[in-house]
Amino acid sequence: MQKAVELASQGLTLRGMLHMPGNVSGKVPAVVIFHGFTGNKMEPHFIFVKLSRMLEKKGIASVRFDFGGSGESDGDFIDMTLSGEIRDAHNILDFVKKLDGVDPDRIGVVGLSMGGAVASVLAGERKDEIKTLCLWAPAGTMGEIIAKQVAGLGYDTAEKIKKAGYVESGGFRVGIGFYEDVMKFDIFGKAKNFDKNVLIIHGEKDNAVPVEVSERYLEYYGGRATLKIIKDADHTFNNSVWEKETLELTAEYLVKELKQTDD
Repeated sequence: MQKAVELASQGLTLRGMLHMPGNVSGKVPAVVIFHGFTGNKMEPHFIFVKLSRMLEKKGIASVRFDFGGSGESDGDFIDMTLSGEIRDAHNILDFVKKLDGVDPDRIGVVGLSMGGAVASVLAGERKDEIKTLCLWAPAGTMGEIIAKQVAGLGYDTAEKIKKAGYVESGGFRVGIGFYEDVMKFDIFGKAKNFDKNVLIIHGEKDNAVPVEVSERYLEYYGGRATLKIIKDADHTFNNSVWEKETLELTAEYLVKELKQTDD
């Protein structure tokens, strides 16, 4: 079963999609899925939709929301910040924990790119409420990535960005608030507190977030984390072969982590 859902977060309405497996008895595990920078609850080639439907068939619920200012949710993208998305993530987790039919003790989180950074911070801050974590090309060095991007667009100093109030990038206006927030945010410092199992999936030829960023996550997570490299893949697994491997690895991992108590 798939249906549209809404929740209130920071004075905005967030819009998302809930997938609930049918023909099951008792409460089911659930996965919260976070999209990336300039992304949405479907993501490229509908990879999040495919993941949700795959999990649904395996008896796992999932929720995909657009963060405030993105997709169909309220707000303007220019006002988006990393800290704001993390606050949205906390509210989304609260929403999922209260859903009828969901087991609040069996919740996993998946995040792509900046959504992976958000997921890792949320897991670090709510480690007792999240059972497992799966990160796709997580942008743990988001500040460094953004600094390089804005420099490439001709905004070589923070003063230039402040004067304009935003950076124009691919039809999106990235606000000065986002820039200032992400440059000072210690993603790894928050993420390292998560003390359960983590699966990290990264494209071998990711030009947006280098594989080395996931390797840095491994340094903080230690033996609790496993890194899977998708051969030749780019940042968002834009090939049916790369997509299939990513989805299968993720689903298999989440079934193992969240449904083992069913056995």
